[in-house]
Amino acid sequence: MSRLVGINHVALEVDDLEEALEWYGRIFQFELRGRGGRMAFVDMGDQFIALSEGRKQAPDTHRHFGLVVDDKQAARKALEAAGAEILPGRGLDFVDPWGNHVQVVGYGDIQFSKTAEVMRGMGLELPKSEGAVTELRQKGLA
Repeated sequence: MSRLVGINHVALEVDDLEEALEWYGRIFQFELRGRGGRMAFVDMGDQFIALSEGRKQAPDTHRHFGLVVDDKQAARKALEAAGAEILPGRGLDFVDPWGNHVQVVGYGDIQFSKTAEVMRGMGLELPKSEGAVTELRQKGLA
């Protein structure tokens, strides 16, 4: 059997590609990896998000994905300033204007780790919390 190794990208459907790029650009700092047809590819180092024009399904409720950021509080402030629908709870979950449910997590607090080369290429140097390091050690990954 093939072993899961990671996620290369996630595709989000939006109604209007230009509006989505503008809206997400008010929340997160990013660069475009490229564009093609009715899609735009938001770069995240060795991964990306594909924004695809033409949302057809109802808004998400439980289905969601997690975006990793360098500064969760800055993301919260930007979401509030943009008038985003921030969901109640202990984390930072929001629903974008097209119904995509997104959870924001801080890089330092989770097991997910970028290689030193990728971090350098992104111009980042982010430490892990002791809790994240402990979880990684328990798995033999630190």
